[in-house]
Amino acid sequence: MRFCFFVFLFQISFLSAQYRFSGEVSPENAGNAIYLSLVEDYRKSSRVYLDQIVKKVEVDSLGRFLFEGDNLTTENRMYRIHLDGCSEESSGAHFLGQCNNSKSVLFIANNTDTVQFPTSFEEQSLCTINSTNPKSSLLLEWEILKERMAYDFVDYPSETSKNLNMKKWFSELQNFGEKANEPLVELLIFDFLSDKRNETYSHYLQDVSVNPYYGELSNRLEQTYPDANFTQEYEAEISTDKDLATFNQPKIAKWVWVALLILVLSLLGNLYFFVNRRAKLKTHSDDLLQKLTPQEQKIVHYILLDKSNKEIASALFVSLSTVKTHINNLYKKLDISSREEIVLLFQK
Repeated sequence: MRFCFFVFLFQISFLSAQYRFSGEVSPENAGNAIYLSLVEDYRKSSRVYLDQIVKKVEVDSLGRFLFEGDNLTTENRMYRIHLDGCSEESSGAHFLGQCNNSKSVLFIANNTDTVQFPTSFEEQSLCTINSTNPKSSLLLEWEILKERMAYDFVDYPSETSKNLNMKKWFSELQNFGEKANEPLVELLIFDFLSDKRNETYSHYLQDVSVNPYYGELSNRLEQTYPDANFTQEYEAEISTDKDLATFNQPKIAKWVWVALLILVLSLLGNLYFFVNRRAKLKTHSDDLLQKLTPQEQKIVHYILLDKSNKEIASALFVSLSTVKTHINNLYKKLDISSREEIVLLFQK
C-alpha cells in the first residue's frame, strides 16, 4: 500500500479564474510528456483514455511540471495527471498504460484552483496533494479505503466472511461518499461497487433493489450537477439495474400461482357454503319451532341442553308420562324418531 498525504492550501489567487496544477516527479523523467485529462465519464476513470486528455507538457530538468490556464469548468470535476515514458512514436501506448514508470493520480478541481503534487518523503510522486480546494484529495482517500477493503477480504477468504465484509464495506464506502459532500466521489465508489468484473457486483444487485442510498445519490447529483452528462448516465444505469435486480429475483412457477388461486377460491367457496348452510338451517329451525306449542318448545330447549325425561318433568312441574307424550307428539310433527334428530334440527 502506498501512503499518500493531502494538505489544503489556503491562499489568495491573484489570477482571476485561472487554474494552476504543478508538481514534482523524479528528475529521471526530464523531457518526458505528462498529461492532464478531464474525466467526465466515471466508467472511464480506471485508466488513461486519449479522448480525455486536454493538455500535455514536458517534465523539466529538475523533474517539475506545470499546467495552467483558464479553460476548465468552474464546477468541480475529476481530473487525472498521468506520467509515462512513452515516446511520440509509440502509437499511443500511454493510452493502454503500458509504458515504463507510468504514474497517475485522480483529483477534484475547478478552474480557480491551485493544486500542488510535491514528491512525498518516500520519494513517491503524484501521491501527495496540497490544494486550495478541500475536495481535491477525496479521491486519494477513496483509494486508501479501497486498499483497506481488499486486505479485509484477503485476511479471511471464507464465504461467510466474504458476505459479512461485503455488507460492512458497502455501508462504510457509501457513508464515506455521503459525508464527503461531493457526488463525484460517490460516482467513483458506485463505479467500483457496480462493476460487473468485481466480486461486489452480485451484492450490488441485491443492494440496489432495497437500499434508498442510490435514489438519494441521484437527488444529490441533480442538485449539484443538474446539467452534467454523468448525472444522466447514472440515473439511466440505476433505472436499468433496478429492473435487472427485480428480473433476477427468484420467480414462482406459473403452476404455483394457479394452485394458490384454486386453493383461495376453494376456501372462499367452502366458507360461503358453510355460512349459507348455517343461515338456511337457522331459518328452517325457526320455522319448525313456530309449528310447536309453547310447552313443546320448552321440551326442545331442555333436550338441546341434554336433559333427561325425568329432569325435564321436574323443570316443567309435570309428570314423566306427560313429558313422554309431548316428545312423541314432537316426533310426529317433525317427522323424526329420536332425540338425536331433534338436536340436529335445532342446534345453533
